[in-house]
Amino acid sequence: MDIDKNNEAYYLIRGGTPLYGEIPLSGAKNAITKMIIASLLTGEPCLLRNVPLIGDFDLALALCRDMGSKIRVQDHTLSIATPSIRSSVVSTKVGGLNRMAIITVGPLLHRCGEADIPKPGGDRIGARPIDFHLNGLRLMGAEIVERDRRYHFTAPHGLRGANIQLPFPSVMATENFLISASLARGVTVIENAALEPEIIDLIKFLQKMGAIIEIKVDRRIVVEGVECLHGASHTLLSDRNEAVSLAIAAYLTKGDVYLRGAQQDTLLTFLNTLSKMQLRFEIDDEGIRFLGDSRIPPAIALETDVHPGFMTDWQQPFTVLLTQAQGMSVVHETIYEDRFGYTAALQEMGAHVALYTKCLGEVQCRFREKQFTHSCVVRGPTPLSGTRLNIPDIRAGCSYILAALCATGISEVYGIEHIERGYEDLDAKLRSLGAQIERVGERVLKV
Repeated sequence: MDIDKNNEAYYLIRGGTPLYGEIPLSGAKNAITKMIIASLLTGEPCLLRNVPLIGDFDLALALCRDMGSKIRVQDHTLSIATPSIRSSVVSTKVGGLNRMAIITVGPLLHRCGEADIPKPGGDRIGARPIDFHLNGLRLMGAEIVERDRRYHFTAPHGLRGANIQLPFPSVMATENFLISASLARGVTVIENAALEPEIIDLIKFLQKMGAIIEIKVDRRIVVEGVECLHGASHTLLSDRNEAVSLAIAAYLTKGDVYLRGAQQDTLLTFLNTLSKMQLRFEIDDEGIRFLGDSRIPPAIALETDVHPGFMTDWQQPFTVLLTQAQGMSVVHETIYEDRFGYTAALQEMGAHVALYTKCLGEVQCRFREKQFTHSCVVRGPTPLSGTRLNIPDIRAGCSYILAALCATGISEVYGIEHIERGYEDLDAKLRSLGAQIERVGERVLKV
């Protein structure tokens, strides 16, 4: 294999080893950054437990430090207090690396009267525009000026309640409006809101801080603005994406893995899909055991959807599992218009995957007749062979690692900063289960 001339860190994986043992799940990646930013709504201390020690966590802390937050991290507990905001300007160095800067606008407008953020970065998955955020903030009274790849926000009369109709149940837009509306004057109604478990967890935290938030029928969330919020303590829910990734690793390697802290209520659709494929699992009060065996599971048709549907972040790792299923499996992606780029690498490893622009699911989705590649057919089972892989984003990266774990031979997986942004010590956890995975190169936080 080629030697990397730039000494870029990578994972060296020898596939074919069954995984056995028990792993405690980390706190949810998709919850921690929003809660850290929500803590900016008050000058009082907040305490967050079960925090995942990942790259996105470090970025959120760096962002808050720039604003003046006092931060202490001990084990997996975070204490954060921001008595005063030192700066309402989010640096491009930190805020330009992902999309979390847009979530800071509400707290900054409430406490400083203005906010200045860079245009967002993040994973290269579809267009991922922030139009939903900008339109909703305008309805709440924000005035926005775009210049030099930055957005400048003011609210001359403060943020006020509004009726916000989301064209699509966007998770981050829903989170943004929950945070912004908590201190807004009047009542905010978010229609067609996302209701993912991480959003419910954010609502719990905001309620502990003193927010008044009600979830109505038909995806409506009503937020009654209050005068001020106070400090609070909260324990994060476990990371359901990590649970799915490790569960699939158990099946692909024909192992037996117990995930302590796995929560059945956040994994219902995933578990139902496993049952349809005749894959075994056992649930108890402390977690879930996933039992692989030598039987080849049947093919299946699945379709991603907003919660409580099959989560889009589960699509890539699950597609790897489908390469080992008997027959023709169909995957219809309805959340992002361009999330099958990773399959080219799977095909290099030996997988049979065909991509389509047609809707191959039960219903026509919003991408119909738009020529987006958003469906695929996977024919299995096919043996996979180790190779060199370059990770484009977090979930695709996890799918590469899963493929390498069940492949014959050695794989080198590059671009692992994407993995370390979203998974806490994934390589170490896999090693503890018996995986032959080695991290080559230094661990560096790029902030």
